[in-house]
Amino acid sequence: MQLFVGLGNPGARYAGNRHNIGFMIIEAIAKRHGIGPFRKRFQGLAAEGAIGAERALLLMPGTFMNESGRAVAEAAHFYKLALGSIVVFHDEIDLAPGKIRVKLGGGVAGHNGLRSITAHVGNDYRRVRIGVGHPGIRDLVHAYVLNDFAKDERPWVDALCDIIADNVELLAKGQDSSFQNKIHLGLSAKGFFVEKTDEEANAADSKVQKENPRET
Repeated sequence: MQLFVGLGNPGARYAGNRHNIGFMIIEAIAKRHGIGPFRKRFQGLAAEGAIGAERALLLMPGTFMNESGRAVAEAAHFYKLALGSIVVFHDEIDLAPGKIRVKLGGGVAGHNGLRSITAHVGNDYRRVRIGVGHPGIRDLVHAYVLNDFAKDERPWVDALCDIIADNVELLAKGQDSSFQNKIHLGLSAKGFFVEKTDEEANAADSKVQKENPRET
């Protein structure tokens, strides 16, 4: 069993926020793989189904972002899941729009949802960091992530959600690097972003993190 968690804030007023891209991805996965309906479980909305040969529980915590760990812990404990079986999709301001990074463990980088999950279950779960870009000024970060994607951003956001849903079976099988490459190539093929080499991408990510430390 895999636990796929999308981070966001509940309620219609937050639905289009950059901070809610995790919810958007979970909804796209459910639609693509015929999983549902979602029901109130584990302090959130959950649905169980198959992703390829793997069973998966899709979870959107019903707590606000800074209490996400309560829902994740309840689901993980119910199914007796190892931390490596938990995959969390979340927004990441330290990555360029549309860029993703998959990693096991690591810091929370000021993300309150990750901080809560780590406090409740430990640190060694898998994260799919979804780049939403940075407003350029640290004091604007809070308002930036709690505002909707701009109209001209929606095409790449919708494409990203669909491409992730199409390739999520790779994550379920533990093929994280292949999954990451498929997403970047898929977006490039649709003409949204020019793919950089790994060296260029890593150098750019490092520069952004040094110049714009995150505090949200």
